[in-house]
Amino acid sequence: MGILDHIGINVSSYARSKQFYERALAPLGVTVVMEYGTWCGMGRDGKPDFWFGEGVAKYQTAEQVKTITPVHLCFVARSRAEVDAFYEAAIAAGGKDNGRPGVRKEYHPHYYGAFVIDPDGHNVEAVIHTA
Repeated sequence: MGILDHIGINVSSYARSKQFYERALAPLGVTVVMEYGTWCGMGRDGKPDFWFGEGVAKYQTAEQVKTITPVHLCFVARSRAEVDAFYEAAIAAGGKDNGRPGVRKEYHPHYYGAFVIDPDGHNVEAVIHTA
């Protein structure tokens, strides 16, 4: 079982993105599961895990979607050692440091996280919330 149920990203052209993702993900067995207006849900076995869409979703404003910007993704670690290993592996894979592993007391006393910028500019984090 995965750690995310589904994710959605904004795109600048629904038609162009649909054509791209249908072709790019076909070798993985990922296909269009459903379409909802200018949003498309893709996945395997009838479950749309990955969504992309053009335009404003209910939770957005037109101003927010003028520019497609990188996102922050945070994954749950089961130990501080896993946070450390995530950071080292991500750096070795070409990620850029955005915060070495450590306690972030500004969040709470047991927040232990590490941050890396991926090749597309996304801020990727691993965190554990216990001592």
